[in-house]
Amino acid sequence: MANIGVILGSIREGRNGQPVAEWVVEQAQGREHSYELVDLKEFNVPLMESAVNPGQANGQYDNDNVQRWADKIGALDAFVFVTPEYNQSVPGPFKNAFDSIIEWKGKPVAFVGYGFGGAEAAVKAWHAAVDSMLAMPYVRHATQIDIPSYFAELGFEADGALAKDLAKTLDGLEKLLK
Repeated sequence: MANIGVILGSIREGRNGQPVAEWVVEQAQGREHSYELVDLKEFNVPLMESAVNPGQANGQYDNDNVQRWADKIGALDAFVFVTPEYNQSVPGPFKNAFDSIIEWKGKPVAFVGYGFGGAEAAVKAWHAAVDSMLAMPYVRHATQIDIPSYFAELGFEADGALAKDLAKTLDGLEKLLK
């Protein structure tokens, strides 16, 4: 059984990612693998300021928050990135936290994106990042789920809660979690 981290990649106050990540974990319960919500906000990863390149750190980082983050990511076997789209790309804090450690290397990843029109550009940017030096394979069945925020029946209610009827999205998530 694999331990899969559902990484909540937004640290903003009032973020829409919280209900999305919770929904992914809820839908994953009772499956073959274990799924754990990992909230980036709880780790307070600083901007990359260390003189030591993560690839040369040998799992020993010079910042306690980065070390806790690395230990958590290192203990997981695969990931579902729950990512917003900011300005046609990935959120800066999530990319910074991703770049700060090397423990992702070679581990499978899938994407659940959300934003005004979904998160196609963010996921495309993530593909380039995970595929580069870290050789993280994409989940074959479905590598991307988009939850647009501009139609309540497809994404979010007016109060920011996840829409109750996510039938199309749920079908995609079923493929992703297999």
